[in-house]
Amino acid sequence: MSRASRDEEYAAFVAARQNHLRRIAYALCGDWHRADDLLQTALVKLYVAWPRVHRDGREEAYVRQILVRANIDDSRRPWRRERPGLDGHDPAAPEGLPVEERSALFAALQELAPMQRRTVVLRHWLGLSVEETAHELRISTGTVKSHSSRGLARLQAVLTHT
Repeated sequence: MSRASRDEEYAAFVAARQNHLRRIAYALCGDWHRADDLLQTALVKLYVAWPRVHRDGREEAYVRQILVRANIDDSRRPWRRERPGLDGHDPAAPEGLPVEERSALFAALQELAPMQRRTVVLRHWLGLSVEETAHELRISTGTVKSHSSRGLARLQAVLTHT
């Protein structure tokens, strides 16, 4: 495969999936600017691995896995413990649910523990199976079920009290 055709295939994939992947990144971290950073990291790593990943047809799973792992790595960095003083200046989220419901859902997601949030996003927003979620998060299927159950119960509690 020539480099030009490889680049065209990569560009076509990114153009088709970028908005979806950005929303996944936002669901994982809860901040549009960090979501953009996570997506940029994931797309750079995807470009490097593109010939291998594209040949196997695992592009989407590969990018999701990078997003999850980059979010975990990023959350461990010391400067992420600081909170910016300009809350509320993110652009509006893409259309889908009504604004009030979407805002409530994302606020409720941020109330979850990080692993519960990742599990709920992968299982119930992206529709991955228990096994696929376990593989992407590198945890057991029982742990996925436990985090998912607790995360959904917490979401329900938070959303019914709003």
